[in-house]
Amino acid sequence: MTRTQPHLATLVLLTALSVLTLNMFLPALPAMREAFGVSEAVMGRSISLYMLAAAVLQLLLGPLSDRLGRRPVILGLLVLYAVASILCLLTENITLFLIARTGQAVAVGGGILASAVVRDMYEGRQAAAKLSLIASAMAIAPMLAPMVGGLLETAFGWRSVFVTYALLGTVLLLWCLRDLGETHAPGPGRSMRVGALLRERLFWAYVGVQALGVGAFYMFLTGAPFVAADVFGLEPAQIGIALGSTTAGFMFGAGLSARLAERVGPMRLILIGRTLPILALGAAIIYYMNGGVLVVPLFLSTIVVGIGNGLSLANANAGALSVRPDLAGSASGFSGAVALGLGAVLSWFTTAVLGDGATPEGLLLLMLSALALALAMAAAAAAWEPGETGVSKHKTP
Repeated sequence: MTRTQPHLATLVLLTALSVLTLNMFLPALPAMREAFGVSEAVMGRSISLYMLAAAVLQLLLGPLSDRLGRRPVILGLLVLYAVASILCLLTENITLFLIARTGQAVAVGGGILASAVVRDMYEGRQAAAKLSLIASAMAIAPMLAPMVGGLLETAFGWRSVFVTYALLGTVLLLWCLRDLGETHAPGPGRSMRVGALLRERLFWAYVGVQALGVGAFYMFLTGAPFVAADVFGLEPAQIGIALGSTTAGFMFGAGLSARLAERVGPMRLILIGRTLPILALGAAIIYYMNGGVLVVPLFLSTIVVGIGNGLSLANANAGALSVRPDLAGSASGFSGAVALGLGAVLSWFTTAVLGDGATPEGLLLLMLSALALALAMAAAAAAWEPGETGVSKHKTP
């Protein structure tokens, strides 16, 4: 194997690519709808089909990289991504556009396999610290991507967004050819042992911590705009700032985790990150149930949710990848798919529950329920974890 350790920036960019691909083109949707002459519902399929394909690919790409190696799979995905982006740019047909747009979902492989590469190179607390550092760096992407997309669409038209996608894919491909050596010894029998991973209760405990934390965030994104507008009368610009504040909390928590993981231990950070939001949400719920009318407690409590996710998600991810290090790609893919699927379900559930009348205490109670389950999963992982460092140190059999 060519064990060229990739620069951290390479792994950050691979991870951020899927977020940029999902978010950056959103401000251009109205212009794209007019250009293709279709309804909002048809144009909306460019989001739903992307997310569906991303969920399926997360189940496939991890095991494929365990079998073939990380490098060839990542390089192949970047080639497909660049081609799909060029097709989106050039086509005048909505059907072909939607097919090519769905093909862009291969970008999700960057995040999956970047995590696996980290686990190939590091163990225990060190892996958790590196994953936290990547998470804190790439958290900027969901905040900046829509702003950049809006500026591109305004200045150059909607197709400029897909020019940018094609350039990103091509440049990242050329960089990975130079910077990304193989970090995993491929083997034809590895993909056949995925069942052994899925039978590990410790793996599912870590996955539960991640998925429920992400699900609580999706609940917030789904319900908070309605609560902010209907109950507190916030304007769209104010709502946007409030939603972004939670992401800022995540960046703070992930940065703190990157500094503390090796010294404090990932498991302690997971437990702290799952406990603090419950306390904050509980205090806010009590406030609103006793007639509170200020909006500040709502968003202060959800900022703490972001901090808690920053402290716990990367560490739980490191734990899930460490249960069976030889199947780190499969573990990354399965955990990502579960988080995406559960996030979609919880978003739908939030809409259904709050549809007849959104209240701050109602939204916070939903989030509290998800995070209480996440804390239970974290406690189970702590009980089942054999490693003294708080992240499994199982070796490749």
